[in-house]
Parts: sequence; structure tokens; C-alpha cells
Amino acid sequence: MNSIYKGSMTGLAQAFLLAVAASAYGNNAIAASATGNALEYASVSELSAQMERNELTSVALVKHLQTRIETLDKQGPAISAIMELNPEAIEIATALDKEREEGNVRGPLHGIPVLLKDNVDTADRMQTSAGSLAMVGQPAANDAFIVKQLRDAGAVILGKTNMSEWAYVRETGLPHGWSGRGGQGKNPHVLGAEICGSSSGSAAGVAAGFAPLAIGTETNGSITCPASANGVVGVKPTLGLFSRSGIIPITRLQDTAGAMTRTVRDAALMFNALQGIDAADSATSDAPVGVDYTAMLSTDALQGKRIGYATEYVGPGGPALRPGIEFLTAMATLEEQGATLVPLTVELPDIGDYFSVLMAGMKHELPEYLANRSGLSIQTLQELIDFNELNPGSEGYGQQLLKDINELDMSRERAAELFAVLNAGFQQAIDEQLTAHNLDAMVAEADGFAQFSVAVAGYPAITLPSGINGDDLPTSLFFYGTRWSEPKLLAMAYSYEQASLELQHPTFKQQ
Repeated sequence: MNSIYKGSMTGLAQAFLLAVAASAYGNNAIAASATGNALEYASVSELSAQMERNELTSVALVKHLQTRIETLDKQGPAISAIMELNPEAIEIATALDKEREEGNVRGPLHGIPVLLKDNVDTADRMQTSAGSLAMVGQPAANDAFIVKQLRDAGAVILGKTNMSEWAYVRETGLPHGWSGRGGQGKNPHVLGAEICGSSSGSAAGVAAGFAPLAIGTETNGSITCPASANGVVGVKPTLGLFSRSGIIPITRLQDTAGAMTRTVRDAALMFNALQGIDAADSATSDAPVGVDYTAMLSTDALQGKRIGYATEYVGPGGPALRPGIEFLTAMATLEEQGATLVPLTVELPDIGDYFSVLMAGMKHELPEYLANRSGLSIQTLQELIDFNELNPGSEGYGQQLLKDINELDMSRERAAELFAVLNAGFQQAIDEQLTAHNLDAMVAEADGFAQFSVAVAGYPAITLPSGINGDDLPTSLFFYGTRWSEPKLLAMAYSYEQASLELQHPTFKQQ
């Protein structure tokens, strides 16, 4: 969770809200692609083209990335983005290379490595732990629905990424990117800088060139915030576009998986693979299927578009905005590409008992998830709390949020009832702006308010790089819109990306 509405609430709500070129280290791990990109920074399209020309194999790519991870993640700057590597990755890549040799190419992701956040189930030798030592034990019995989709598309599951433990739902004030199992993750641009959570390892791993693709998840801000902080593309879909089956929950009222990549096209390719109806997740029942999310990508997709942006937020904690130079530059680029920008005063709905609603979701849903995992030392929230008390770790971090959740007195039905009102309010706030001003989308920088609104509404959003500030840290642009508007948002983001070319690879700078 990234920080917004500061000072406007107390207790559990405020606590939860506050959650929200390889330099000298890795030059020996550089291999140039035919397009001039270092192999670790090549796009999926570039990698696939090399494989088609028999200039690269999936095995060679996996080995290269494994070496880079050892050099930069475990040694050197030691950014701790990777929780564990898949011991079967080479075997999987070998089989996929053989398929290619035999003329069977499953699609654009064939042989392409992908990283998974450590809350996504895999039925293999890797753990699925949400970063918690209490969850280490027998691996999951089944792949998450989205993992099966990735495997079917020919992707190589390279490993699991570090994350803010329990998606930053453990204790107020813990550093973002820390987990008991994975340690403290670092921002590869400036090692001591904010990494943001909870999909911190997925974002940092993609930024650092450990894989071209990663899965992140978010309840509120956990894809968009780390994507912004680490300078990568992060796409949160409409709730229900991707299945949540086999993902450790906070609450299905708002949880979603999403794509973390270095380019908009790569994110669109992931969307092509991850769409689909899951009978075990009712939210997917009316999702669009068979969509080609690359079809609308073009350099002139901004031509004639009307895009709104907030100059002021009215409501709890909503100050007038002072846009940074990178945002002003980005807006100028949008206009140069033919977009009309419309300034708006945005009214924020009252969030009421929002955070208690989310925490009630975790109280009821986490035990249900645990009941389907065997071979673990915990089966309940209380057992998790007891484990942490007996195993405090060297940092000695607390777990007050977990205790508050365990003691929360709110039924699942009451939580769903309260959330329905909040969800409708934030959807209306966005839809009314789009309709009243005849907008194709809205845009913001990383102000937190837009990200929060989109998350509660269950609407789609795309974060992508907009530059580097005076502290050598990435800045970002944030496109968002109404339900199922991903094709249009991806197209506009692609047009901006191609015009601005703001992606910058990290230098692993010591602060």
C-alpha cells in the first residue's frame, strides 16, 4: 500500500495506509542482442526473434539470467529481489527448445522466462510463502490458474520474487520490500531508496534485468507503487480479468494479479496469455475473452484522445497538486502526440470503514486458503501470530496488524456489504469524470490518490516510466480508465512510451 490520505484517519486504517547498466557489479554478465540491447534488457519480441533465427535458445537465456541474478541479486549490490530460483528451469527450457526445433511454437512467450511473486502457488519444488517463514514447508499441490496459463503459453517459470511480507499486512512502519524469508529488498536505481510494496521484488527484478516478465499482485497500490519506484511498466487489470485462484489472499473484494515488464508491448503479450474464465473465480465470469491486447498498439494512438488530469482533489486528505517537472514534461509529450488534456477538480468519496473491510477479508479468506495447503506449520491466523512470537527473527519486527486483523469483529457478509458501497462510489467518481468531459482516459503522476481510487473501483491502470528525477530515481505516468478499458489504455501508454523513450536501466547506485 502506498501512503495517501495521511492524517485523516487513525488506528488500523492509518496503519494499513502507511504501508503503502550494471555499474561495477555485473559487466561480466553482459551479452549483446542483435538490436543492441543487452540480452538481459531485451524485450520479449527481441528475444523471440533471436530464437526464431536460431541465435538464442531458451536454455542459454535462462542460464544467462541465472548468472546475472547470482552476480547482482545475491552478490555485488545484493538487491534481494529473488526469493528463490526454480531448480527445474533449465529442464523446462530444454523441453521448450526441443518443441521449437520440432516446429511447435506455442506463441510469443515460448521459452521466455517469467518471475512470480511469492504469493502465487506453483506445484513444483518452490515454496509459496508470502515472504513468511511460517509458510515454509510443503510446496503447493496445484499451480495457480495464471501459472497454468503461463506454462501453457510456453513461459519458463524462472523463480519467485521477494515481497513485503503478507503484502505489507504485518506491522505498521516496516520497511517496504522486507520479508522474514527474503530479507530487505533494494531499489536497483539507488540501493537505499524507497522500493515500495508489496510487489517490490517483481518490480526490482524486472528493472535489474533478471527477467523480461514478472507477475505482481495488488490489493491497493502494490503493482502501481513498486512499478513507479523501480522504473518499470506495471499494469493492474480490471478486477476479474485475471483469475485469483491459487494466490494467497488479502481479499477477493479487491485482490488482482497484474503484469510487470519493461515495455508496454510485453505487458500486452502477458495480457493475451492471462485472460480467461476460471470456474473457481466468479469474478472472471463476465470478463472479455479472446482479446488481442497488442492489436491497438500504435505510435499514433494518442491522436485525438481527450485525457483528464487532476489539478486538485477535494475530499479527505485531498490537497491541491503541484506537478513535478517530469509530469509537466510528460503532459507536453501527450499533447505533442495529439492528445487534448483536460484539467479537473476530482472529488474523493468518503472511504468510511474501508480498511476494516479489507482486513475482514483477510481474516475470513486466509484460513480458507491455508486449509487447502498441507504440510505447513500453521492453519490459522492465531497460529501465524504464535509462530512469529516464537520466531521473531534478527530484526525483531512486530506484527500488530496481524493481531488487529485476528481480533477484528466483522462478518464476511458485512464486509461485502460495506465494500459494495465503497466500490460503487469510486466507480461513479471515475465514470462521471469520463462521461461529463468526454474523456478517453485519465492520467496522473504517482500522487497516490488516483492509484487508491482505481484500486477501490476495481478499474484498470498502467504505470510506466516518465523520467529520472534529481535524486536519480524513476518517475512515472499513470493512465487509468473505466472497466475493461485495457486495450485503449495500453494503446495510449504505448504511444507515450514510444514518443518519450523514458525507460532507463538502473546503475545500482550506492546512496
